[in-house]
Amino acid sequence: MKQIRLLFYVFSVMWLVISCTDLNEKILDESLSGGALDADLVENAVAPAYALLPDFFLHTKYFALQQISTDEAILPYRGGRDWGDNGIYLELHQHTYTPSHRNIQMSWDGLTTMISRTVTAINVLTPLAEPGTETAVFLAEVRGLRAYYNMIALDLWGLVFKKDDPNVVSEILRGEMAVNYVKSELEFVVDQLSESVGPGRLTKGAAYGLLARLHLNAAVWRQPYASSFNFLQADMEAVIAYCNKVVALNNYELSEEYFAIFDNDNHSNKELIFAVDQRPDLNGHNRMSYFSMSGSFYGNPLYPSGNGTDGAAITSDFYQSWLAAYGDVDPAEADARFYWERLVAGEDGAIAAQDFELNRGIFRGLQLGLQNTGNKTPFLVNESGRYLLGEMRDWRRPEADAYVDYTEFVDFSSAGSDYNTGYRVMKYQWSKASTDGRNRGEADLVILRLADIYLMRAEALLRMGDVDGALTLVNQLRASRTARPEVTPSPLTNLDLDVLFRERGFEFYWEHQRRTDMIRFGKYEEGWTEKTNADVTRRLFPIPQTAIDGASDIEGYLLQNQGYAN
Repeated sequence: MKQIRLLFYVFSVMWLVISCTDLNEKILDESLSGGALDADLVENAVAPAYALLPDFFLHTKYFALQQISTDEAILPYRGGRDWGDNGIYLELHQHTYTPSHRNIQMSWDGLTTMISRTVTAINVLTPLAEPGTETAVFLAEVRGLRAYYNMIALDLWGLVFKKDDPNVVSEILRGEMAVNYVKSELEFVVDQLSESVGPGRLTKGAAYGLLARLHLNAAVWRQPYASSFNFLQADMEAVIAYCNKVVALNNYELSEEYFAIFDNDNHSNKELIFAVDQRPDLNGHNRMSYFSMSGSFYGNPLYPSGNGTDGAAITSDFYQSWLAAYGDVDPAEADARFYWERLVAGEDGAIAAQDFELNRGIFRGLQLGLQNTGNKTPFLVNESGRYLLGEMRDWRRPEADAYVDYTEFVDFSSAGSDYNTGYRVMKYQWSKASTDGRNRGEADLVILRLADIYLMRAEALLRMGDVDGALTLVNQLRASRTARPEVTPSPLTNLDLDVLFRERGFEFYWEHQRRTDMIRFGKYEEGWTEKTNADVTRRLFPIPQTAIDGASDIEGYLLQNQGYAN
């Protein structure tokens, strides 16, 4: 067997002897006690199981599949020359993706490699893991990671890989069997996990939260093509029970400042339950900040090469949902999650480097920024050495009066694909260490946070008919954002599934969740921007053709998902 055997046999041996990257020191520095038996072997097994998470959470991989395929994000062919990539981002947005789609294949390859690494780690750690030891905790972590990675595979492709022995071909499970496998694995390890080593490592709280997420989506994952989903009461009760367990740990708090959740130092933010650890300087990336912003947008006066890329924008559809929620009031003046103004010039129209902070959230209209004389040229300073701020010149456009001026309108037409089209998003703080805008990310990337515990519990209550209980939880979350009280969201007066779906959009935009939410709420077949495809088989992505071809010597082993020709 070719592709699958390579991923699930060769990788399982290979990754054990390859160097285990910069995550070794940083992720494992939160160990429960020092001097574990065979510590080097343990670290060499565990670190690779985590190490590819930053790469998987790239803008071109998991983000592209989860966000650009939805009504929230769109990536046109900028200026007729940038981000064309043979139409792959257009296909994601329009649901015309095929088994040869590059982003889908990159995500598949990354995720199957991550699963393979956990299998390797489990086999190394099992004979060393005496009960009650640090090694036993690490074993529980990597087994839980295997379950989490398989849960992503279940969501994206409708299957999981059940594998314990690196020398045996994986068993492929789908539907009810896949859900039960992930559930049993998380349940098996949860009591063995630590409560206090997160958010960059899998903890008891993270496992409880993932179990809640599993039960919330179980109706979809059991029957992904169903005309309507059967949200069982037992599943909804399990969602509530596991969310209550997270809260009962008393380890987490809602952040008073919404955007602090996405700061460079967010590793210590108590709202985070599970996150992609990006503290190691050379391992992380700044793509979540860089991706949406203009190529003439610069994030740090000390690095004139650190610009954006004019990538994805929010759709007009998503923006209009904010306007519909707040009517005559600008959402920036009504909701702390929409925007935070940080970049303010002094009376001299300039700013010192140490005071330079970028605005956060959804960017609209003409942008203020650093002044220069050309793309990636030194920034201008005044006589006092302070950096001049002003209307941001757009160096990607030839007109002398071209400025970075984001418009609501964006689509795949020539006019809708220009460099200024579409409002942009920067939730994560721009890395202070990034020299080119892409590298050296500092902020941990959110996988699970306490706000999701509130909203998952609210959704379960709502689906069981407890509107008042669900509304109370949603309003508790809204009321928690008190750092800027003038924009603390006001309480909602009513709640139904459509309003809750909208609320999840406001809370979790740009956080790798939108596709999963849209499918669960029955919205994925609707039309938006350039998308009219209502084919329910698009709820699952196609298995890459390279994987199908690689498994062709075992008849019936890896079958293509419904709706995609082999």
